[in-house]
Amino acid sequence: MSKKTKIGIIICDRYRNCAGGKCFKALKNREGAFDIYKENEDVELVGYTNCGGCPGGNIEYAPEEMKKNGAEVIHLATGFVVGYPPCPYIDDFKNVINEKFKIKVVIGTHPIPQKYLDIHDKIGTWKSEDWQEKIRPTMADKKTRIDYN
Repeated sequence: MSKKTKIGIIICDRYRNCAGGKCFKALKNREGAFDIYKENEDVELVGYTNCGGCPGGNIEYAPEEMKKNGAEVIHLATGFVVGYPPCPYIDDFKNVINEKFKIKVVIGTHPIPQKYLDIHDKIGTWKSEDWQEKIRPTMADKKTRIDYN
């Protein structure tokens, strides 16, 4: 019997009405930041919510609820990095979840859609080494990025 990994997903509040289609597709296909899970690894989603809006009030308690449901990893959705502007609190969110709740945090869920990569390349959002590290888990080949447009 394979180990079951339980995860939570927190999305940016500006996408609060998102039904999660791209995230769930990527989880099923092990694409984007979900490629860290083996194809045959049993992954269970135990929580899905938004950050609560700037500056992230839901970050203070949502991870605790997810942890009670067994979450071992929390993914901060790709929307945090592709939005205009990218979330200025993403490092704070990652740090507080790590420190307060002792849960691993992964930045990203589904692959970055090509249309977002194009605009961020034009405006220079992700040129720094820090941003390159943040988007690395959600980069994919061009065909996959186009599939997520």
